[in-house]
Amino acid sequence: MTAYQLEDILPADVEGTLAFDGAETWYRITGDLDSGIVPLVVAHGGPGCTHDYLLRLTALARTGRPVIHYDQLGNGRSTHLPDAAPSYWTPELFVAELDNLLTGLGIAEAYHLLGQSWGGMLGAEFAVRQPAGLQRLVIANSPASMPLWSQAANSLRAELPAAVNETLLEHERAGTTDSPEYRQAMLVFYDRHVCRVVPNPPEVAASLAAIDNDPTVYTTMNGPSEFHVLGSLKTWSIVDRLPLIQVPTLIISGRYDEAAPVAVRPFFDLIPDARWRIFDESSHMPHVEETQRYLRVVQSFLEGAEPDGADPV
Repeated sequence: MTAYQLEDILPADVEGTLAFDGAETWYRITGDLDSGIVPLVVAHGGPGCTHDYLLRLTALARTGRPVIHYDQLGNGRSTHLPDAAPSYWTPELFVAELDNLLTGLGIAEAYHLLGQSWGGMLGAEFAVRQPAGLQRLVIANSPASMPLWSQAANSLRAELPAAVNETLLEHERAGTTDSPEYRQAMLVFYDRHVCRVVPNPPEVAASLAAIDNDPTVYTTMNGPSEFHVLGSLKTWSIVDRLPLIQVPTLIISGRYDEAAPVAVRPFFDLIPDARWRIFDESSHMPHVEETQRYLRVVQSFLEGAEPDGADPV
């Protein structure tokens, strides 16, 4: 197994855009798509985030496996559509965009897919359609339903200092979640349950700043924060469709993850060929918080071996 360096972010070998729905999807490829090794496609979270915070996964290309990152429509280097109607932003849109990416890059016949947070929700939405070319699926730090996500978030919020939680509640009741006080209190939750590496690494900070610069997709589909979900995904669930996923699936979460076990467990219980690894020193971003183990576990799974560790009881 290749030894990975903690700060290893490899440069892109190819960058480009693909036309989609009258707009453009930006992508970057680390490695060679003609290598003969099944590529890994990485879907970022949010919805409304960017690819940047997942760039440590480029280290997987050291084994010869091409790694493809992309910015979903409305985000990052892809076309921004701040004036699009709220109804435009749907899971079906992003499933179609992913399908267009695979076809445009010529890899639709064979690929692996890793989705983080919302990206894992998107990955599950994609996989239940049983696309022919999908070989293996990684669902990282994702809920199987947003009601379960909110249930988990409420439990974690109850563990915050009383003054912090009261500040959050006060501004949520008043509709002033854009206030500096709310954002400061929000960061207490984020430092515990989103990324425990503080200050956040540059690639993580870049993705969070991108949401601030254009919050269109995030606020429309999610809401003002990770734990106050008011957007169109508020009632989303894939629980009843999970048995349709017929590829080997690796589930990843962190011990302190905002995607707590209650929100993750349906993936493990209902996907026929699933294994679940919990990272004990991590919250929502074990690819940053425990990079070496994360890369080792993912690479092992993609190679067809059982990753280290055991499924939770």
